[in-house]
Amino acid sequence: MMSWVNNRRSTRLDVRDRGLQYGDGVFETMRVHNGRVRLLAYHLERLEAGCRRLQIKVPSARALRHELERRAALRREAVMKLIVTRGSGSRGYRPSGAERCTRILTLHPLPPSLGDAPVRVRLCATRLGENPLLAGLKTLNRLESVLARSEWSDAAIWEGLMRDAGENIVCGTMSNVFLRRGAALLTPRLDRCGVAGVMRRWVLETAGDLQLRVREARLRWQDLSQAEEVFMCNAVVGIRSVAVIERGRLRLRARSFEAANRLRARLDSL
Repeated sequence: MMSWVNNRRSTRLDVRDRGLQYGDGVFETMRVHNGRVRLLAYHLERLEAGCRRLQIKVPSARALRHELERRAALRREAVMKLIVTRGSGSRGYRPSGAERCTRILTLHPLPPSLGDAPVRVRLCATRLGENPLLAGLKTLNRLESVLARSEWSDAAIWEGLMRDAGENIVCGTMSNVFLRRGAALLTPRLDRCGVAGVMRRWVLETAGDLQLRVREARLRWQDLSQAEEVFMCNAVVGIRSVAVIERGRLRLRARSFEAANRLRARLDSL
């Protein structure tokens, strides 16, 4: 792993940093492909939106883009993670307004490839709490995902689906979910909780080109059981077709991988 703090090679962080103390910050996990960050503009736009909602002062998008592009060029294929915190401050929840943001950038090897093989996922017991103010943001507060991911150790299960308190399917522990019925492509609405991934945005914007009618909706287990196809996505792995969804002893099996295959072919051309 290679790491930089505020654009300097370092692994040191001030213990007073509010990202460490309170999870006061946001982050982006990006795929480096052929020495470039895939969907970089989407990542920068989401980062800026998150910082704006949290009122964190962030460097200009132009300067940040230049920094990320220079670091991405160091590895042909990698995972890049950017953390932006409010910065260091005195004890207490209330920011002073004088903090200067901290940027932590790390570059990691790609995880073992799954290829394009359809994956198994499971339904998690851990629920997502609702907070419309933070809904959609990728903040540093990821304990719900940590607890959900701790529910299984079976390496054959790739991901877990998470619900809110009302039994609505929201997202995976590290991904977003889509289901298809005919030419209709549906994904959970993320106005109460969940993270709006950049790959989710790309699918929403690209689906129309493939004659798919896409919309956001409240989705439940019954919707999954009636789907012709389910796939999940994130910025690092791209798009993964779901072969099996486990809910206790009940298993749903895929009927088709058509839409995911077409979207994956389009993504591979970027």
